[in-house]
Amino acid sequence: MKESFGEYIRKLRNEKGFTLTQLAAQLDIDSANLSKIETGKRELDERKLTKLSEIFSLNEGDLKEEYFSDKIARKLYETNCSEKTLALAEQKIRYYKQKGTKQGELNL
Repeated sequence: MKESFGEYIRKLRNEKGFTLTQLAAQLDIDSANLSKIETGKRELDERKLTKLSEIFSLNEGDLKEEYFSDKIARKLYETNCSEKTLALAEQKIRYYKQKGTKQGELNL
């Protein structure tokens, strides 16, 4: 089982030996906000993913997968959705791909 995205950031930070203040400064956020992100009380701004991938020398695509999978899982959990909801969402993704919808732009 994977940890939450915030816990993942904390693990990366600790492995590199950064303090909250040091990493927060590199991300241009305050350390209190970073602490809230690490504990799951706040979400990281998606626009910070590029910088985060650079700081930790991570593949940005892999980092985005971690980030969005956490957002999806959290939303499904918070709204008490069943696993069937996730299966239906996967079907809809395939539908949008077949339809030729450009990713990031749904014209419904």
